[in-house]
Amino acid sequence: MQTEIVIAGFGGQGVLFAGQVLAYTAMDAGLEVTWMPSYGPEMRGGTANCTVIIADDEIGSPLVRNPRGVIALNLPSLDKYESLVAPDGVLIVNSSLVNRQATRKDIKVVNIPANELAESLGDRRLTNMVVVGALIEMLPIFSLDDVGKSLDEHMPERHKKLLPLNLQALEGGAVFVRKELVKQSL
Repeated sequence: MQTEIVIAGFGGQGVLFAGQVLAYTAMDAGLEVTWMPSYGPEMRGGTANCTVIIADDEIGSPLVRNPRGVIALNLPSLDKYESLVAPDGVLIVNSSLVNRQATRKDIKVVNIPANELAESLGDRRLTNMVVVGALIEMLPIFSLDDVGKSLDEHMPERHKKLLPLNLQALEGGAVFVRKELVKQSL
C-alpha cells in the first residue's frame, strides 16, 4: 500500500502542519513516510504546499505525479492540482475560499466550508484540521483516534491547550463529509 497526498493553500493556513500531522500519524503507526514542504519566500500569504507519502514498504521517491488525495485550501491550489489527482482519488476543496466547482467526474470531490466550520469552533486557524478530518473520512488510511493520539503525542507542550479544539475540528470535518455522503445517496 502506498498513498500520496498533497495539501496546498496560502502560507498561514496551516498547510505544512496538516501534512506533519499525517506524517506523524504514519510514523506512529510504524509505516514508512515522507513529508516534503514547499513554500514561497513570502510565507504568510504566499503559496504553500506539502506532499506526504505513506507506505507499508520503502518509499522510492518523495516526488508525486498523481496523488490519491489532494486538499485544496484556495482557488490557485484547486487550479493547479485538480488535474493531477489520480482517477478514483479524493479532492477536498475549501469552498469558503474557492468560487468554482471541480470539473473532474472520475474523482470523489468534497466541497467543505472549512473556514466557516473552523470559525464555528471559535478559531479560523482550525481550518487545516477540519480538512484533514474530511480527508481521513474520505480516504481512511487512519482513524480519527489515530490522528488525535499523534497530535497529542507530538504537539509542543506550549500548544497542548489547543488539543481539544483540534480534535473537535478533525471530528467536524469528518461529520460534514458523512452528512454530505448521506445527502448524495438520497
